[in-house]
Amino acid sequence: MKIKDTLTYKDIAEIPELLEKFSSRAGEIKKLAARSAEKTVYLVGRGSSGTATLFAKYIWEGYAGTITNFIHPHSIFEARRPLNFKGQAVWAFSQSGRSQDIVACLERLLSWGARGVAVTNEADLKNNPLARLAGRHILLSNSRELPVAATKSFELQLWAVLWAAQAWSGCFRPGDFKAAVAAARKAAAENYGGEALVRRILKANMLGFVGRGPFNAVAEDSALKFREMAKAHALGYSAAEFLHGPVGAYTSRDLVFLFTPSSRLPEDMLKVKAALAQRGTPYHIVRPGALKFPFSCLPVDIRMKRLALRLALAKGLNPDNPKGLNKVTQTF
Repeated sequence: MKIKDTLTYKDIAEIPELLEKFSSRAGEIKKLAARSAEKTVYLVGRGSSGTATLFAKYIWEGYAGTITNFIHPHSIFEARRPLNFKGQAVWAFSQSGRSQDIVACLERLLSWGARGVAVTNEADLKNNPLARLAGRHILLSNSRELPVAATKSFELQLWAVLWAAQAWSGCFRPGDFKAAVAAARKAAAENYGGEALVRRILKANMLGFVGRGPFNAVAEDSALKFREMAKAHALGYSAAEFLHGPVGAYTSRDLVFLFTPSSRLPEDMLKVKAALAQRGTPYHIVRPGALKFPFSCLPVDIRMKRLALRLALAKGLNPDNPKGLNKVTQTF
């Protein structure tokens, strides 16, 4: 299978155009971006959508003065007494809008007084129970995502998060969004690291992805894509969590990717680098380029998704439809 014949390749190639289209209607976000009077929100999602909520926490607390809390559906389902969610805003992230546990969780929270916001990539409300239930729907695009691994929908979720922060606090410049689209276009056409990096990955027993702040979300989702598309033993970590034990599992036969928000590694990433060097574990530093942080997270994430795609093809795997996985995963 050639890379340009894959649906995943086509989805990644489409990302810059979809970012532009979303930006053209980003004014709608101001009407939809609900939060409480105390400037708090609750977040719920699974898989890549769950990772997008991690990105939202870093961005909304760091740039938009909005406290963000994670909802774990099981605790909601098992609650012995109704919880007071009156006046609270719950953002539910789901690529399809059909994840049963997310829909059921939001339904219960709404019955306890919450207001809902659905963030999905499904325009047809007949097939989108989450958007129907929430009432407020942030549509990521009109472009269906068919492969199992979420690529363009994940990027658009990060994009929606950045635009919501902008709607709440005006924390970014309009030029930041335009520059990010240009950087995404470049990344979507780039074979990052060339064949040499693919060969290094093929030799590794275990892959690690380490980031800090918003890059923690990129690390988590990069690892997920390598697992989904390429059947790689890959895990994502925050820099602090990695040093609190997981680094002990890595050896000279593994490879760890380090995501840095600037050309110079911050102190916590320098500690990770030193710990890996002490263990003799190979590492690869992924530098963000000139794009402003946190917008630099997007092109870096695109490069990792293309890299996972290339690895899958190098292994003779079908990245669009990995065995045993489904596009819509029902866990309820």
